[in-house]
Amino acid sequence: MGDQCVFCSILSGGLPSVKVAEDATTYAFMDINPATEGHLLVIPKRHSKDLLEIPGDDLTAVTLAAQRIAKAVIGELGADGVNLLNCCGSDAWQTEFHFHLHVIPRYRDRSKDRLQLPWQPGIRGDAHTLSALGGRLAAALK
Repeated sequence: MGDQCVFCSILSGGLPSVKVAEDATTYAFMDINPATEGHLLVIPKRHSKDLLEIPGDDLTAVTLAAQRIAKAVIGELGADGVNLLNCCGSDAWQTEFHFHLHVIPRYRDRSKDRLQLPWQPGIRGDAHTLSALGGRLAAALK
């Protein structure tokens, strides 16, 4: 997958990156198309296409690394909050098909933060639909 995958190419040294953190399982680097100041990505070193494919141990390692980095963006960069974002599938905005978590520092200062929500939180869903979909998913998970 290395030649076809941008992130595998970064890991192999074929493409440059600004490394933030690395351990035996994960690699974190600055996003070259940042939504906010300090926006970065955390990836597993072992290639997995997306959230549906990544082994649990790699997902755990990436999530724990993202949490550690989120604490640093609050403390070091003075962010007012942090979003963790994963996009799974092209219809969910995934553009690089190597699992990754975006660690996105959030700022009240809009000059540092151009990210806006794509939906409006606080608008309640239909109770019947929520119940029906929740029931279907609960049954599928048994």
